[in-house]
Amino acid sequence: MDDRIALIGIIVEDINATEKLNEILHIYSKYIIGRMGLPYHKKDVCIISVVLDAPNDIISSLSGKLGMVKGINVKTMYSKIK
Repeated sequence: MDDRIALIGIIVEDINATEKLNEILHIYSKYIIGRMGLPYHKKDVCIISVVLDAPNDIISSLSGKLGMVKGINVKTMYSKIK
């Protein structure tokens, strides 16, 4: 299966969700190219961008697991380049 480049956008609305979030990201760390987190104190949220280079099923699995964590919102974008 071909690897794809993807960007997962995460908004953490409940700071208590970060421990579970980091556990999940650690499991998939070999596929993560980079990660950037920005605290937005005015709205009391954190915004995290995770860039991956992985097979489509891995990206979907990670995105799905993150989406099940209460207190965070997740969206995934895929590159057209394979």
